[in-house]
Amino acid sequence: MSTPLTRGAHHIGLTVSKLEETAAFFTGVLGWKEVRRTDYPAIYVSDGKLMVTLWQTKEEPVVEFDRKKNVGLHHLAFTVESEVALNEVHAALVAAGTRIEFAPELAGKGPAKHTMCYEPSGVRVEFIWLGQ
Repeated sequence: MSTPLTRGAHHIGLTVSKLEETAAFFTGVLGWKEVRRTDYPAIYVSDGKLMVTLWQTKEEPVVEFDRKKNVGLHHLAFTVESEVALNEVHAALVAAGTRIEFAPELAGKGPAKHTMCYEPSGVRVEFIWLGQ
């Protein structure tokens, strides 16, 4: 079969331990819009192209994901339009007190650049400019 059966992502679902704080990360820090809430409890957020559904954990204590030991989401990556935008995202993350894994740097040998952080529940989030 030469034509893929799918056409991109509709949404990504994340289970989070800090629902309101994680929603605020997307809406307050990144400028996304809240789409809706459900009684699950869940909050749906969108950047206008992609929706992320945030699902509240129900069990305590929460077991944090270890990307080197567990099968699952290694990280979530979002594209930015320019190197300036990448630096603006990094500045917004720093201003919000977000835990940063690394500041903008070359991805591999470049020309792409990226930065990595952790949203409030601990999911690794990458922002990447493809360098074009």
